[in-house]
Amino acid sequence: MEYETIQLAHGSGGRLSAELVSRLFLPRFGNETLNRLEDQAVVDFSQGRLALTTDSFVVDPLFFPGGDIGDLAINGTVNDVCMSGATPLYLAAAFIIEEGLPLSILHRVLLSMENAVKGAGVQIVTGDTKVVNRGCCDKLFITTTGVGRVPEGVNISAAKLEAGDKVILSGTIADHGMAILTSREGLSFASRVQSDTAPLNGLVAEMLRVSPLIHAMRDPTRGGLATTLNEFAASSRVGIMLEEAAVPVRPEVRGACEVLGIDPMYVANEGKLVAVVPAQVADKIVAAMRSHPLGREAVIIGEVVADKQGLVVMRTTLGAQRIVDMPVGEQLPRIC
Repeated sequence: MEYETIQLAHGSGGRLSAELVSRLFLPRFGNETLNRLEDQAVVDFSQGRLALTTDSFVVDPLFFPGGDIGDLAINGTVNDVCMSGATPLYLAAAFIIEEGLPLSILHRVLLSMENAVKGAGVQIVTGDTKVVNRGCCDKLFITTTGVGRVPEGVNISAAKLEAGDKVILSGTIADHGMAILTSREGLSFASRVQSDTAPLNGLVAEMLRVSPLIHAMRDPTRGGLATTLNEFAASSRVGIMLEEAAVPVRPEVRGACEVLGIDPMYVANEGKLVAVVPAQVADKIVAAMRSHPLGREAVIIGEVVADKQGLVVMRTTLGAQRIVDMPVGEQLPRIC
């Protein structure tokens, strides 16, 4: 391609649009369905229930320690699908590209997406590109839609929590949000803060393999673990009691949060999940999670209680109790 940057003509539907798709997108994601270049994907689902999700990614900066907007878009959508217990199968991807974006940056993002797609075992089967005038978007926005098949006997919902259930966290919190903030602000610490962006479908499959009795599950992204648990408590009309000492936070992440005055409970993750399961299967599920690379630090951090309806309460390391409420505003803009 003779241009080094994106031109408005790349979004016109003409020859440059065709070249952009054929030379950059198809070599990365080509498959029997996508290669037809229809305005829709026709795929065969013989039986069962489907899970469908869509999300937009507008992260700033585009590239950050541990990942970039490309793998973030794939992993984020894969994770939203598999939090229902579904096996992610197909994705759609739409790109809004600012005029003047270097093609080298777009190529780098697409390579990252290609690797993420392969790592998650899914296919991009349809998509779209739009080019907008300079200043009408910030370099590159990506929207991804995911479809997956829900196994028979699996019924996961935030409205299913019961008193006595255990709350399980797959690993350390706040990694992604603090990686974005420290990278954006040019802050440096003794240890570099890395994003945890990763596809969680393999971990979920391990959990379901040992027990389908998972009541609720979610990847705590924007708003962090605190927001997710508050949503669970409100949906099921129960209380959740957490143990502060049990919630894992990496030392470098905790240090960054302390310097910036941010509570890690409210900071986004992109490669962790929180699950609420019956007490009788909790240890078995934790053991299965720890056998997977993305769940080696899995731990029980609390339980569901009948009182304190709609509240999330944390027992601090000092023995006191504090309410972990929903955040009022946005602590970290443009993190996903």
